[in-house]
Amino acid sequence: MRYLNISRLLSLFNLSFMENIRKEFPILSQKTYFNTASSGIVFNDLANFRKKHDQEFINEGSIFRDDQRLFLSNVRSSIAHFFDTTISQVTLNTNCSIGFNILFDGLSKSNKILLIDDDYPSINFAITSKGFNTCFVSIDAEVIVEDAILSTIEKERPDVFVFSIVQYLTGIALDLSFIKKIKQTYPDLLLIADGTQFCGTQSFSFKDSGIDVLGCSGYKWLLGGYGNGFLLFKEGILEQLTPLSYRNDSYKDKYPATYTDLQARFEPGHLDTFNFGSLQRSLSFLSTIGMDFITDQHALLKNYLQAEFTKLGLLSPIVLKRENHGSIVHIKGGQELHHYLKEQQIITSLKPNGIRISIHFYNTTEDIDRLVFALKNIKALS
Repeated sequence: MRYLNISRLLSLFNLSFMENIRKEFPILSQKTYFNTASSGIVFNDLANFRKKHDQEFINEGSIFRDDQRLFLSNVRSSIAHFFDTTISQVTLNTNCSIGFNILFDGLSKSNKILLIDDDYPSINFAITSKGFNTCFVSIDAEVIVEDAILSTIEKERPDVFVFSIVQYLTGIALDLSFIKKIKQTYPDLLLIADGTQFCGTQSFSFKDSGIDVLGCSGYKWLLGGYGNGFLLFKEGILEQLTPLSYRNDSYKDKYPATYTDLQARFEPGHLDTFNFGSLQRSLSFLSTIGMDFITDQHALLKNYLQAEFTKLGLLSPIVLKRENHGSIVHIKGGQELHHYLKEQQIITSLKPNGIRISIHFYNTTEDIDRLVFALKNIKALS
């Protein structure tokens, strides 16, 4: 009697599952895509939604937007469900940077704000340009990142810590349990996080995170296309973020059943059903695939990539020291290497100090093998 090899069956199932997923992304049949940290890619179902949306707009004109308030409320509901929070604590913004600028404009200038050196410019510049009292923590190979942050908080006693969960250049990721530890140790410290390089890479509960405000743009790992983003707020946090004089009750007076204090403050002007419908479609797509699967796929690919890059001596000391790293890897290289990889149909980002490589669930170990082969080949040629 022959027994079924369960692990073999599961392996074949996952292979078939991945093949079907990759068919949703036409670009993957032509290119090896390692640039999600710059821009996510469009899948077929999203493209179909966008075509249908605009055709209905063409056919119906203003009638098409008669139910836009209900539509946008459903988008907030989808975001709340996906990130485990409540709909009343979700605001829609055209991108995270705009949401954060509204947020920072409402913070009292008496606040002392802690930032991470070389964090995303939309965070650091938005803070420093507004005249806040700021202090910085540096990330380098000499000190463990988490120890440096805790040491700086203890020394500087900031009122607010603003940070990216995953650093956009290096891929250094702050562990979620560490963020909760900060909140438990310093409960009065306001934690404002940018999740643009994090959201969509693993399962995440905002309710359990310890974060007070989370911002995100939807065009990267969430695959929602451009022109959409959101902010998530902890219950009761509004009073710490914006003075009473900044409240705008005009929206609440006009639409009392659909607008909260947060939405009246953070959603000025119209919102585009095309862009936010795209985000809702992408969240549905990711949920259908399963965030547990996506989390596992990221872990598998990150481990494989780091093992292969370690063999080539490409990883920086700071990455080698960390048990958990984000889905972004930075290697030395310039225009020549970037151009060479592009010629090989391998898409990466050229940054001022190197090449940024980012992996998402639709990548495979075969993609990584192709990249490693190309890097070995250019080494042999040089």
